[in-house]
Amino acid sequence: MLGAMHEKYTLTSPERLPRDAEGKESVFAGGALPKRRMLVGLDVICLLVASIPFFACELKAVTPYQRGLFCGDSSITYPYLDSEAIPDGLLIAGGIIITGLTIALGECCRVRFCGVKSRAFVRNLYVSTLYKELGSFLFGCCVGQSMTNVAKLCVGRLRPHFLSVCNITYTSLNCTVGTYIPHITCKQPDHAMVEEARKSFFSGHASFAMYTMLYLAFYLQARLSGSGARLLRPLLQLLLVLLALYTGLSRISDYRHHPGDVLTGFLQGALTACWVAFYISSMFKSSQPGLSPTSVSLDVSPSSQQTPREGSW
Repeated sequence: MLGAMHEKYTLTSPERLPRDAEGKESVFAGGALPKRRMLVGLDVICLLVASIPFFACELKAVTPYQRGLFCGDSSITYPYLDSEAIPDGLLIAGGIIITGLTIALGECCRVRFCGVKSRAFVRNLYVSTLYKELGSFLFGCCVGQSMTNVAKLCVGRLRPHFLSVCNITYTSLNCTVGTYIPHITCKQPDHAMVEEARKSFFSGHASFAMYTMLYLAFYLQARLSGSGARLLRPLLQLLLVLLALYTGLSRISDYRHHPGDVLTGFLQGALTACWVAFYISSMFKSSQPGLSPTSVSLDVSPSSQQTPREGSW
């Protein structure tokens, strides 16, 4: 009888220990789950707040600064062109779709082939990785465009085609060359076109194009392996930067911006891309546990850790 009791104890005791441990783990997970959800909600709120200045400008809630002009200034006498080399819709769709799809494909490949694991409360590894990387990219888009629109409203620099849009000439103003005219009365009935002609500094096209393409170049540097074709990755990065440069420079040819506006837009977009890639996104960071899916919450299996960090695909 003692032998039977001992056998029963030895058979059932190992089964109870995992249940107890599982119970403790479930209690811990249950306590951390609300906090993680709160952090996700905080991320969403931060994204919305960062986009407020952008939508305030696009919805015409704030008017630009009413800047005057110097009589005889030839930099604002260019004609107004109806067509644009890169329209706004093409810019936004191209920048977000190209970068977004590349990031989505890269993260799905990491989960599928590189043994990426996640401690986020989202059980689906694909959702958690996409949430983290795409969330960082979209946050940078909102921040960059909000900064651009704030500058446009505060500075109110006149576009190169301002006189054409305003439907006036220096002769009609009857002014002396070199004198400053603080108040301008336009003959253009479309008030929205006149306000848009006061938003030259700095170029939103140059800023957005440089941010999206340079951020994608950083992503390729972190994720695309260079062990095979060594020149493939730098070639792709070069093409992305050239595409951004063409987008910004086309605004000068379309008489939408002055050269200084485009140069400043390039600089702002590049700085935003560096800030998001190196300080917000985890593409260049080592894996550490975190509570929020937007924090560093991904672990790579030991077999994949032996490969170089930049060769994750």
